Amino acid sequence: CSATVAFAAGKEPIKIGYLAALTGDYAAYGQTEVNMAKMVVEDINKAGGLLGRKVELVPYDTKTRNEDAVNAVRRMIENDKVCVIVGANSSGINIATAPIVNKSQIPQISTVGTNPLVTVDNKGKVRPYSFRICFTDPYQGALAADLAYSDLGKKKAAVLYNVGSDYAQGLREFFVRDYKKLGGKIVADEGYRETDVDFRAQLTKIKNSGADVLFLPGMGKDMALIIKQAKELGLNNMTVIGGDGYGEFMNEIAGDSMKGTYWINHTYLDDPGMKPVFARYKKEFKDDCKEFVNGTMAYDAMRWVADAIKRAGKPEGPAIAKALESTKGLKLTHATITIDPKDHNPVKKPK
Repeated sequence: CSATVAFAAGKEPIKIGYLAALTGDYAAYGQTEVNMAKMVVEDINKAGGLLGRKVELVPYDTKTRNEDAVNAVRRMIENDKVCVIVGANSSGINIATAPIVNKSQIPQISTVGTNPLVTVDNKGKVRPYSFRICFTDPYQGALAADLAYSDLGKKKAAVLYNVGSDYAQGLREFFVRDYKKLGGKIVADEGYRETDVDFRAQLTKIKNSGADVLFLPGMGKDMALIIKQAKELGLNNMTVIGGDGYGEFMNEIAGDSMKGTYWINHTYLDDPGMKPVFARYKKEFKDDCKEFVNGTMAYDAMRWVADAIKRAGKPEGPAIAKALESTKGLKLTHATITIDPKDHNPVKKPK
């Protein structure tokens, strides 16, 4: 028989907002994140909730657009009265919503928003209510540069990036900086717009540049189309390296062209801690957790929030922000995290 959990009488549920792309180009990431968040909330409520109160997840769709995300955050704060927000996974969206959450004193945790400006302003000053659970662009840019130059021995690089994306701009900047520091040469630096689907003109320039490695600081669909078109143009000897914008759905678009590509990411599919979680996900949602990185980061971001609310002792933004900022040695599923109060980034996440 199932146990009945009694929550504190007359108390409103604790509302946690979840900001995710549920429609649009990057819905695969967002749907996975919200599904994982639902699983964590289910576990919390089965165990008696938080502070004796039931937890309610309040998901909103960004529609993969900054302006929709801004409106969603306003609504979840003003109408739904959430005390904390998890998501979104995009740097640009978190940068766009930062002024609202910081003014409203409601903490927001980005799952995979890697641009430094997600948690600090242009002067490098920490945004008091903005946090992340993932690594940053300087870190992954350096890793990608080192992989290209030192490990793969590629001395001439081309970059192809979305000029309107904060994420792509940040990752490109740090890759270029570190690749040059190592002694590599950038022989092509090409841009495209968000709505572009034909990249042949840029790829032809890259082909003629003599580049032996192509760095793609982009998000799923764009990169898959670029990789497919690169192969069609005969760029068979050019190694492709990308960042954490990788999505499993890219294989459906690019097929065999994905073979031999390299990706920098936050975690890996065979993470032993996540195995039982992925098995449960498949059972509950009748599908593999294909976007496993987003799934992992969402799962652990929600567990981090639950821990912070417990330590805060009340479901109020300022107290939760203080608890998030003072997180030390918290063992999550994919890593143990300690937060640096100077920039609200995790300090070297050891297993």
